[in-house]
Amino acid sequence: MKAHDLREGTRAAALGGWTALVFLFVFAPIVSTVVFSFNADRFPSLPWGGFSLAWYAAVLTDDSVRRSLVNSLIVAAAAAAIATVLGFAAAYVDYRFRFFGKRAYMALASLPPTVPVVILGVAMLTFEGRIGLSGTLAGVVAGHVVLCSPFAMALVRMRLADLDRDLEPAAWNLGANAWTSLREIVIPFALPAIMASLFITAAVSFDEYMIAWFVSGLNETLPVRVLAMLQGQVSPRINAVGSLVFAVSAILVVLAQILTRRKI
Repeated sequence: MKAHDLREGTRAAALGGWTALVFLFVFAPIVSTVVFSFNADRFPSLPWGGFSLAWYAAVLTDDSVRRSLVNSLIVAAAAAAIATVLGFAAAYVDYRFRFFGKRAYMALASLPPTVPVVILGVAMLTFEGRIGLSGTLAGVVAGHVVLCSPFAMALVRMRLADLDRDLEPAAWNLGANAWTSLREIVIPFALPAIMASLFITAAVSFDEYMIAWFVSGLNETLPVRVLAMLQGQVSPRINAVGSLVFAVSAILVVLAQILTRRKI
């Protein structure tokens, strides 16, 4: 028994060590970006030239960066709200109704994230150019809604899978109409997933680059602005911008994870 326990302990330690190495490899670029964003030297080097917030100050006083940040926040908020509503509607249709072609419906609703974003961006540019949305923030929002809605649908579907299907019919038998049962039973039960969907779709939209690059025109989002900065000389401001973007995205994802695990 002791030998077996020793082997299991060794195996668990090896697996834990390997997992730690994988995470270290994945997060090393992000950690280095954050670390060097506080470096007083213009070029990333060790040892540090000293602790400094100069690059953050340079970013926050750059009109083009601030404008693109505001654009990203507006797009993320609008896309998250619309995508969550559409995702909830799609998930509720899957939960409540049985109809011919339902598998095709679900496959189509889940399709956008599987399409390469370059192809999706080109398609959005072509379509929105025909209807006058290309080069506008509304066009970026529309493109991000297409990309984000399946994520919201997936989160809400997982939540609704735990809801007893007999609750709504029971409410109908007691005199509630379909809208009342939806408002009083389904939405409160799915609320953690709905809130998680808002945060996760906001994170996806905030980080998305390719669709925004094709569609935004002069209304740059922050990822597009970062690429424009990289096309010139390499500036340490990139580290500061990258750290801010990572912080926003990480906070949104953590909030979504916390809400997804809630049980009410």
